[in-house]
Amino acid sequence: MTLTAEKKHDLLRQMYTIRAFEEMAEQLYTMGKIHGTMHLSIGMEASAVGAVAALQDDDFILSTHRGHGHCIAKNADLNLMMAEFMGKETGYCRGRGGSMHIADVDGGNLGANGVVGGGIPIAVGVGLSQKMQKTGRICLSFFGDGAANLGPFHEALNMAAIWTLPVVFVCENNQYAMSYSAKKAFAIDKISDRAAAYGMPGETVDGNDLMAVYTAVRRAVDRARDGGGPSLIESSTYRWRGHSKSDANRYRSKAEIEEWRAKDPIARFRQQLIDAGELDDQGADAIMQAASGAIDTAVEFADSSPEPDLATIEDGVYA
Repeated sequence: MTLTAEKKHDLLRQMYTIRAFEEMAEQLYTMGKIHGTMHLSIGMEASAVGAVAALQDDDFILSTHRGHGHCIAKNADLNLMMAEFMGKETGYCRGRGGSMHIADVDGGNLGANGVVGGGIPIAVGVGLSQKMQKTGRICLSFFGDGAANLGPFHEALNMAAIWTLPVVFVCENNQYAMSYSAKKAFAIDKISDRAAAYGMPGETVDGNDLMAVYTAVRRAVDRARDGGGPSLIESSTYRWRGHSKSDANRYRSKAEIEEWRAKDPIARFRQQLIDAGELDDQGADAIMQAASGAIDTAVEFADSSPEPDLATIEDGVYA
């Protein structure tokens, strides 16, 4: 499970890229260049990057409505992502999908999903297909704490367990299902305790600690790849922003938000690398600046891309 210093530098770059991408997306939204809404994962970068780092390049992920970080961690093309956000023809879905519907099948990202918990049953189907085809590939399913109280969560985990499927379920517990506190929504302390009901391992980790997330998910991935079946990982983290751009954030205090901002997963991982002698401040700053530069390039690409032709407005509409 050991990661090289070079790999850790790349993971830090991914976290800085996610942060820069979402901060830019928020700015573009304010400028009226992005339509609809979006769900930001600022503050949750270690959860996405640490989990995907445990996969091989040809493994699969299924994402959520808060999936920008998952896409970037799975090495999405930033130009195509930004173009999709801005509704341009050059976007991943030709500008039709926007923030919540980015898919990159060639890259193993089978899609974000605007339906809460919608990706969890799909992961079972993907896992079943991989087992039947004996590909050795894993499917990692991201979902939030709110999804863990829906019926599809329970049905999917049961089916994955009885069929011993190569699926790893990653619940990103960011403490709120929209405005409802997870502490009030669950009668258990750890969502991962539910794994026992389905005969699979369950583990709760500090989702703001990249190495803790990586180690737990890697253990579950190795088990699944060896034929041991699914696992449930709860990544305990926090979103600094509201549920979406329409969220006035009236259900939590500024003190609570500041408490979690002090646990910034990027600053934490950066300091871990410096303390270990694997990076210095100058090198870390260079990684951060490179990430920011890549986002600027993506905005230039999206800005200069054409709008979809109105004559194609019904393309992809099947009902």
